[in-house]
Amino acid sequence: MTTHPDAPTRTASPPVVSGAFGGTAAIGLGLLGALFFSSSFIANRLMAVEGGPWEWSASLRFLLSLPIFLAIVAARRGTGPVLRALRAEPGRWVLWSTIGFGLFYAPLCLAAELAPGWTVAATWQITIVCGLLLAPFLYDDHRRRIPAAGAVLSVVILAGVLLTQFGGHGALTWTMAAGVGAVLVAALAYPVGNRKTMELAGDGLDTFQRLLAMSIASLPCWLLLGLLGGLRAGPPTGGQLAATTIVAVSSGVIATSLFFAATRRVRHHPVRLAAVEATQAAEVVFVALLEPLFVASDPPGTLAWAGIAAITAGIVAQAFAGRR
Repeated sequence: MTTHPDAPTRTASPPVVSGAFGGTAAIGLGLLGALFFSSSFIANRLMAVEGGPWEWSASLRFLLSLPIFLAIVAARRGTGPVLRALRAEPGRWVLWSTIGFGLFYAPLCLAAELAPGWTVAATWQITIVCGLLLAPFLYDDHRRRIPAAGAVLSVVILAGVLLTQFGGHGALTWTMAAGVGAVLVAALAYPVGNRKTMELAGDGLDTFQRLLAMSIASLPCWLLLGLLGGLRAGPPTGGQLAATTIVAVSSGVIATSLFFAATRRVRHHPVRLAAVEATQAAEVVFVALLEPLFVASDPPGTLAWAGIAAITAGIVAQAFAGRR
C-alpha cells in the first residue's frame, strides 16, 4: 500500500488485506460496527417518543463527535494531511460529506418520529441493494460490474425487508410511508457519500482522518439543521443532550470507525465490499431484540421475524460470496 509522505503512522488502522482472512476480518468489524450503530435507531426512537426534535437528534450527534475525532487525529499528529486534503478539493469534500453524513443521518432521525426503531432499521437495509446498483455510476474501472451473486442475494435481503414492513403493524399508513421514504433517501445517500469520500481520501488519509475530514466538511449542514431545530422547537433538553452524547460515541465514533475501517480493507474488491456493507443488516436484529427493553413500541411479529431471518441469510451468503 502506498503511504502519503505526510501521513501519520497507522498502527491503529487496519491495512488493506485482499486474502480470505482479510475479508473475514472485515466482515467481523462490520458486524461489530452494526451492534454499536444499532444504538442510533433505539436512541433516536426514544428521543422522538419523548418529544425531542429530530433536527437536534441529527445535528448534535455530529457536532459532539467532531471534537472527539479531532482529538484522536491530533493525538496521532495527523491533522495536517486532513487540512491539506480539504484545501485541495473543498467543494468535493463538502458535497460528498454532506451527502454521506447529512442526507444519510438526518432522514433517519426524521423517520424515527414516524416509525418504530426496528422498522426503520429494517427499511435501512435497502442501502445494501443501493450500494450494488450504484456501482456502474460511481466507478469507471472493474468495480463498475454488478456481481450476479451479489445481485441475487440483495434480492433475498430486499424480500426480507419487505416482509418486516408488514410484520408488526399490519399495513403501511401515510405516516409510515413518509418514514419509509425518508429512510430510502438515507439508504441511497450513504453508499454514495462513503464511496466518493473513500476515493477522495485514497491512501493519503486513514479511517479517523477521513471521518474528521467528513465531519468538518459537513459542519455547515449540521449548523443549519441545528438552527432550524432551535427555531422550530427551542433548545435541546438535558435528556436529548445525554442521549445524543451516547449516540455520538457509540454510533458516530465507534461504529462508524469500525465500518469505515472494514470497507477500507476491501475497497478494491466489489463483492467483498458488498459483503461488508451487508453486515449492516445485522442492525435490525440487534434493534428488534433490544428496543423493547428501552422503548414502548410494537415488537416484530412472526412475519417480521421471517423477514429478519431472510436478511440474516442474505448476510451469511454475501459473506461466503465475498470470500470466494
